[in-house]
Amino acid sequence: MTHLNKLQTLSILKWVSSNSVDCYKIPFLSSRSFFDPANNPSLYRKKRVVDNDNVEKNLMHDGQIRSQFSKAARKQAQAALLEYLRFTRSLQFTLAEHMSKNSPSFLEKLLQRVYVDEDVGWSVPRFLRYHPINEFEPFFESLGLRPYQFVAFLPHDLIFLSDDELLLENFHTLCNYGIPMNKIGRIFKEAGEIFGYNYGILEMKLRTYEELGLDQSLMGKIVVCSPYLLTGDVDIDFVKSMEIVRKGGIEFRWIEKHLSEKCSYNWSQLHALLNLFSKTGYNEEQLCAIISQHPGIIFEGSGNMTLSLIGFLVKFGSSINQICSMFSQFPQMRVGRFLLNMKQCFLFLTEIKLEILEIGKIIRSHPLMLGSCTLKKSSSLISILNAGKKRICNIILQNPLEMKNWVIGSKINPLPSERLRSRILKIKFLLDLGFVKNSIEMEKALKVFKGSGAELHERFDCIMQAGLDKKDACEIIRQAPPILNQKKEVIKMKIDFLVNDLGYPISSLLTFPTILTYAIPTVKLKWVMSNWLKDQGIVVPMCSLRSLFKNSDKAFIKRYVKLHPKGFEFWQNLKEKK
Repeated sequence: MTHLNKLQTLSILKWVSSNSVDCYKIPFLSSRSFFDPANNPSLYRKKRVVDNDNVEKNLMHDGQIRSQFSKAARKQAQAALLEYLRFTRSLQFTLAEHMSKNSPSFLEKLLQRVYVDEDVGWSVPRFLRYHPINEFEPFFESLGLRPYQFVAFLPHDLIFLSDDELLLENFHTLCNYGIPMNKIGRIFKEAGEIFGYNYGILEMKLRTYEELGLDQSLMGKIVVCSPYLLTGDVDIDFVKSMEIVRKGGIEFRWIEKHLSEKCSYNWSQLHALLNLFSKTGYNEEQLCAIISQHPGIIFEGSGNMTLSLIGFLVKFGSSINQICSMFSQFPQMRVGRFLLNMKQCFLFLTEIKLEILEIGKIIRSHPLMLGSCTLKKSSSLISILNAGKKRICNIILQNPLEMKNWVIGSKINPLPSERLRSRILKIKFLLDLGFVKNSIEMEKALKVFKGSGAELHERFDCIMQAGLDKKDACEIIRQAPPILNQKKEVIKMKIDFLVNDLGYPISSLLTFPTILTYAIPTVKLKWVMSNWLKDQGIVVPMCSLRSLFKNSDKAFIKRYVKLHPKGFEFWQNLKEKK
């Protein structure tokens, strides 16, 4: 029977009824002052006023007190407080020592009550002898709570720790379990009811989790991170989550190492995420392999960041397979940072007015790139690139990976002007065709070509798609550059007319590529005329494209039309119909 099956039995699932537990009651505010209001004028010449607000203001960011008293005075006060708690109040030495050394705010107010001009080692013990203190204040402070945090937890009718036996009993249970004293304050703040458990109940709850296969060291850290696990029944989501990662081969030491005591964990949400991954096709070994490489996928925000990331990708149409592929290649960075980067990229794309459908395509095809890049602000990019939004959109559509060059910290050069950019693209195109850089031939071609580099590429592709290889297509353009000054639709139409209507093979363009610069009606006129002459019995030699169409109208009439007496009349009629 597995540990999970054991969990399902009533003997392990059910906690001791809450009716049998004298719960620790936490009042909202304390009616007890810092010290009992006992005054003895014979001991002191005047009463020093304790400024509690000032003590709070003196707290530094790390929780240390910026004391107005010397280090020696504080040391003597600590020793006096230790002696009082240990011998006068009979607290255990370890607790008394911990309280005296880890309650700086309390000691500061204590020193304000005595004449520091006198011997602190004598005045503080005398003060404590006649002014019993509220021991809960240094106790809670030594557990890691600030004064403003524990003021609501001070009992109404108690000032001595020994009077609250259950509090001390459960406190010692946690200490004996290996939980540091300065971490117990967080447990008290988030799950104070456990300090009111009757004798043995808290220990039984801890042992129950151990019986399910969790070792003491791991449970000690988890209790600090998720104190609520010790309230109510056994947390099923927590136990099942541990079962999943353990079956996948992850050791408890690894889990303990990657849990942060600064965080609180929602095991219900974390278990839901693990289930989601399982339903997407990951088996336990695959899932744990990803988690081992990227612990933040489940531990960062209890998986909330990962769930938000998945939701963001699904919103833009990413498939389960695409999402799984992304996590398999996830970069070494926090999931929250990755998600923030993606959202910033989305914001940038919307601010430059890229269509939402195009944004979705980019997010689906390049999630890892978008999540890894921390882009500059859109206003900064537009200014630095010295380009309009439309041009930036076109650059991204042509190559989304260009955004990797626009991240924070990178040097970004302004984009070349449209005119310069067009010239650069044309030069690149001509170099691909075989032109020599900076040659006279290239300069002539640059003057002849009209249109952007992208448009020239499209027109060139039309010629290759007709059945020519790149070498032959390049030779055609070198002989007749004006071909590419026509729209691609016109080029397609002329090639179709040449091959399908006139019956010439596409290879004939190599002998006379200039024909693609002629208007179709002009070519058709000469073609019809030559066919009419054949029909009239006039022998017209089989002409190549060059010999038939290179001649001007005047030369064509002299060489072909006048071979028949009515040839010129027919020619004129054709021209009128044209």
